[in-house]
Amino acid sequence: MYEFRWIDWNVDHIDEHQVSPREAEYVVNHSRRPWPKIIEDQKRIVWGQTDAGRMLQVVYVLDPDGTVFVIHAMELPSGRKRQYRRRRQ
Repeated sequence: MYEFRWIDWNVDHIDEHQVSPREAEYVVNHSRRPWPKIIEDQKRIVWGQTDAGRMLQVVYVLDPDGTVFVIHAMELPSGRKRQYRRRRQ
């Protein structure tokens, strides 16, 4: 399980998308292949379900000490949810 670094900025930012830090942490900590994927500038992206079944996308970076700093999280749009389900089968 990862440690997370939360500051007002990232908590407020994901709250704008109705995602809680606990939900984002759950998705990152329970990611399964093919996630996470590395995208631009060493950012990592994860798609996954919360313990309540919400399907989220979480984007984060790893700090030098391995701590996760979430920079974006939102519920997956319908088309992405279908894509996620197909990948999980």
